[in-house]
Formats: sequence, structure tokens, C-alpha cells
Amino acid sequence: MKKRSAIISIILGLLMISAIPLASAATTSSMLYVSSYTMDPAVLYPYEQGTVSVTLGNSGNQSIGLSNPNLISDTITIDKKDSWNTMSYIASGSTITYSFLVSANPPDSSHFALFSIETKDGDIFHYPILITVDSTDLIASISDAPSVFPAEIEKTVNLSIVNPRAGKIDNIFVTASDSGIKVSPSEKYVSSLDAQSSAVVPFTVTPSQAANLTFHISYQSGDIDHSTEVVLPINVGNDKTAALPVVNNVALTTKGSYYDLTGDITNTGITDAKGLTVTVGSPAQSTGTYAEYAIGSLASDDSRSFEVTFTAQDLTSVPLVMLWKDAEGNDYSLTKKLNLGTASGSGSNSSVSRTSGNAGMGAGGPQGMGGAPPGMGSTSLFSGSKAVVSVRSTR
Repeated sequence: MKKRSAIISIILGLLMISAIPLASAATTSSMLYVSSYTMDPAVLYPYEQGTVSVTLGNSGNQSIGLSNPNLISDTITIDKKDSWNTMSYIASGSTITYSFLVSANPPDSSHFALFSIETKDGDIFHYPILITVDSTDLIASISDAPSVFPAEIEKTVNLSIVNPRAGKIDNIFVTASDSGIKVSPSEKYVSSLDAQSSAVVPFTVTPSQAANLTFHISYQSGDIDHSTEVVLPINVGNDKTAALPVVNNVALTTKGSYYDLTGDITNTGITDAKGLTVTVGSPAQSTGTYAEYAIGSLASDDSRSFEVTFTAQDLTSVPLVMLWKDAEGNDYSLTKKLNLGTASGSGSNSSVSRTSGNAGMGAGGPQGMGGAPPGMGSTSLFSGSKAVVSVRSTR
């Protein structure tokens, strides 16, 4: 009998113990949960303001009265609370949002603030919220630009913008300020840049003189403006990457009233020559079938043959004119004077320039220009000198 009574006592004791958490679970604070919280901006600069918003939900089957919302933290200071001076009620299955205007305190850190709120029954609900303070600024640099800019020739400059912060930045404006430098466009806008990401902003730069080109970058973290600058020194000189046609294996043949000139052109430059054409310049006069010879695109280290027909009174100085464009559409010309008066003639006095407009030579007839010297046959000539490059504007 005593044994049976002991067993019943143990069972009753276990039932009483199991009832304790059921009573605790019935408190109003246990019905509350945080459905979401946000920081705007996601990462705060020291001493700057942001907004912390906490949304609570009610998972119970009755309304809950709430009061005295608060954020407890050494990292932030509450500047303004929403007007929660009276008791607020959150219905079953509903949510309510509390917002705090806060200022961040240095130093840089990631810290948990404690959100707390009291219920009408006297319970207190707590929830940790991560607050990040970071003084790191946007990073801007020139990622691609020529070491030397030819005068009056368009070149591309790439500005790289990196956001090393843990939150996005917004409303990025890049403005170019210069002295004697044409920049297109003068301003560019990037709507936003996510955390730990980057963007490349291209500009077209056309300098007329050496100067410092300054890119001013402004952006926002939340509603607060920030800025930084990048300075690019513009050194004006010969284009080290330009195409450079070199003429070789020149052969001259008389065709009665005009001459036929053939040869090879090799591009010894770094970049391609686009739309390359060959003709002759004054005092020679292009004429006949090949008054202007179109080679097309000539890649770096590639060679093509050409043929030009012309008339001339003086074969000791015949200007051979080569016209082409670079990848950005800039016009270039190279004039190479050939001495075709003897079988051992050679080229001399070459120059290359950037031109504007239509520099092509029209076809002309042989009248009035003088024919080929009597008895002159096919003569093989070699232009042994390379062009001496000088870049100039002809605008």
C-alpha cells in the first residue's frame, strides 16, 4: 500500500513540474515576435544619423497592449522616438512598427543594440539588433588611361568606383573639371552601388594642352552627402599607341601619259589603322584607275599591297598620302615624300598628322600635268627610311 502511494505521489509531482512551462508560455510577451528590422542606411558613418525600424508581430489570439519602446546601446544615441507616449495595441495576427532616429558613435564597430518594449501586463520583450558603424569612404581611381595624350585627339579614360562598405551607397555623381580639356560627358550619374561592388565609368578626353583633370565624385549614404576626388595629370605628346604605316618595295611603271606606283605598307604601330587609303599629294595629281587605293583595316604588324596611278612633272619629290582612322573614329594622315627620279631613289621627309573633315584626294585627269619621260620603263624603287612621326592638329 505504501509502495502504491509513493508511485502516485511521483506521478503527481511530474504533472506539476510539466505544468510550469505551460503557465510561462501563457505570458503576453511570449506572443510577440520580431518579423523584421531595418537600418537606413544599412551602415552608419560616425556622428551621422540613420533610422532603425523594428516590426513586431502578435502570434496570440488576443490583442496585446505595448508601451515604452526603447533601444539600449553604447554604439548609437536615440535622437528622436516616434510618438508612442500612450499605450498601443497590436491585434491578433497583426504587426506594428517602431522607428528610432539615431546617431552613430565612434569608433568603427559592429555591435548589438537591445530593443525592448513593455506589455500591459508588465512583461518586457527583448530582441538584439546588429548596428554597424564604419568610416570607410568610397574608393575612386583611374583604371585605364593613356600615359601620353595626343593633342586634339579623343582618348578614353576609365574611372573605377569601388564601394568597400557593408551597405549600398546612392546617387553617385561624377563631374569632370578641367582647364583646356574637353571631356565628354562632363557629368555622369550612377543610381546606386551595392556593398562590396564596383563600377567603371568611361569618359572621352580631348586635350589641347597639358593640365590636371579632376574628377569630383559625390554620393549619399542615407540622406547624408559625401565626396571624394581623383586627379589625372594630362601629358600631351605623340600618341605612342597610334598606327604607323611604313612603305616598302616601291615600284614605278610608266603608262604612257601617267605613272603606276605599287608597293607594300606595313603597320608598325601598336593599334590598327581603320579604313586605310593611299593616294598622292600635290604637286603630283592622282588620276586613272587607282587615283585612290582603299586598303581597309590594317592590323598591327600586318602588311598589304597598294597601287596608285598619277601624273607628275617632278619625280624627285612625290608625296604619298596615307589616310586612316583609329578605333575611336579620329582621322589620321601620313605623308611620305618619295624620290622616284632614279632607280635607287628613297623616301624622305615623312610626317603624320591628325586631320578633320574629308582628307581624301579626288581623281584627276592627266591633262596639263605632263606625261612620263620618253623611254622610261618599269623602275623598282625601295623606300628605305621610316616615317618620323609628329602628331598635330589641323583643325
